[in-house]
Amino acid sequence: MPTEPQKQELLDQFQHYLEQNNQDSFTSNEQPDLNTLLSELTALKTEVKTESRHYKNTLDTLSSALSTVQEDNKTLSADLALSTEQLQQQQTEITRTMLLEIVDIYDRMSSSLDVLQAYRPVKSLFKNSRQKDMHFIDQIKQGQLMTTRRFEQLLQRYQVRTIDCIGKLLDPITMSAVETSHDPKLQNGIVLEELRKGFLFQHQVLRVAEVKVNKIP
Repeated sequence: MPTEPQKQELLDQFQHYLEQNNQDSFTSNEQPDLNTLLSELTALKTEVKTESRHYKNTLDTLSSALSTVQEDNKTLSADLALSTEQLQQQQTEITRTMLLEIVDIYDRMSSSLDVLQAYRPVKSLFKNSRQKDMHFIDQIKQGQLMTTRRFEQLLQRYQVRTIDCIGKLLDPITMSAVETSHDPKLQNGIVLEELRKGFLFQHQVLRVAEVKVNKIP
């Protein structure tokens, strides 16, 4: 059976053993193997390069897709602008055709209104019904006047206005000389009379005016 000094010696040896193992473990944790560290760094570097290539490929794909989308967008924008321009031209032509029809009707209404305003019944005929005839004609004249004004408002809404001719020098773009007359007091080429009204639509000629001009022999 061991004595007390022997027991103490055994305890001291065990204590030394524990301390030695802790120090070795600490040293092992603090100072890892360089070969292992180098291998791990190499593997990490390889992984980073691989991820970088994937990232670059993804960026290239996105850049190519973006370029394609931008080109498609430019093409679509150009097609849309062309379609819009063509549509506007078609609408303008349709509007011009419609306005020419309205102008023609307006001419007829204006002419009939002029006839009604200039009408004077013969006093020696229809004496008994003269008053009724005058009242009837006046009602027709008022109706024609209202309709004519309605046409004028419609033309103004579409920016249609008459061409000012009388007393002006003949403009071959907006006027057509269909008759001539001679007035020595006026300059050659001055418009004497408007035979058919001309109209402008948005500052462009919708219908030329037919006029009588002064012509000096």
